[in-house]
Amino acid sequence: MSTRLALFFDLFKLRIGLVIGFTALAGLAVTPGPGPAAWRVALLALAVVVSSAAAGAFNQYVERDLDARMTRTRGRPFVTGRLAHSRRWLALIGLMCGGSVIVASLATNALAGLYTFLGAFVYGVVYTVWLKRRTWLNIVIGGLAGSFAVLAGAAAVAPARLDAVPLWLAIVLFLWTPPHFWSLAIAFRKDYEAAGVPMLPVVVGDAKSARAIFASAILLVLASIVPAWYGLSWLYLIAAIGGGGYFLHRSALMVLDPCPRTAMANFHASLLQLTVLLVAAIVDAAVLG
Repeated sequence: MSTRLALFFDLFKLRIGLVIGFTALAGLAVTPGPGPAAWRVALLALAVVVSSAAAGAFNQYVERDLDARMTRTRGRPFVTGRLAHSRRWLALIGLMCGGSVIVASLATNALAGLYTFLGAFVYGVVYTVWLKRRTWLNIVIGGLAGSFAVLAGAAAVAPARLDAVPLWLAIVLFLWTPPHFWSLAIAFRKDYEAAGVPMLPVVVGDAKSARAIFASAILLVLASIVPAWYGLSWLYLIAAIGGGGYFLHRSALMVLDPCPRTAMANFHASLLQLTVLLVAAIVDAAVLG
């Protein structure tokens, strides 16, 4: 049973999905106004996670040929045959995505449902199908997927307006994605080369990519501080500076020594930075707001 659960956990990329659901809760928490009932919030978060899971499964369905060429991904279920690569999966994925949009719309409103759909569409279609095999900008544009989750949460509270704090959090998610995934791409550059995927390190090399990551991290940290000027308190500001400072430190070390070891350390630093930021935003809005 545990093996089966792990199989589907990986298939649906639930680690990413849970983070995406958490960003929706952050967008909801920082939006001024009376929030929806707790059960509606729970359904929205679930819908966002399920839509992200559908996009993650679709990504693996489409990329079976790429995954087979990469050491990191050749154990995925569509590659190994543990799951049959059949059109039935496309039907299930479509039902998951459509059902999540309906649930989000009924639990909150149609705009939140639209943002839920757009997040899955950007990752599943724009990034996976249209861009990943064609351009190093794939993950830059694909970063919008996380931004739409923040906007879905904000729309659940205020569908008629978009306040500054959730807007800036959406910008933060957009800016966070490239340095996060480019760090992973440095660590596994040989994999991406073997698969023919034009991730930035494959196109320009590790050293230039490390400098691009550092520059992107600077923009990210500056953007993450802005919400403190629109109502979030000292708690959020300390988290933004502390988590951002650590991410910049790890990025600077990677510039000095661009290798898989420093790249993975930076990858994990980006996860820590985002987690600290989102938790601080939610606590700030719920307790100190």
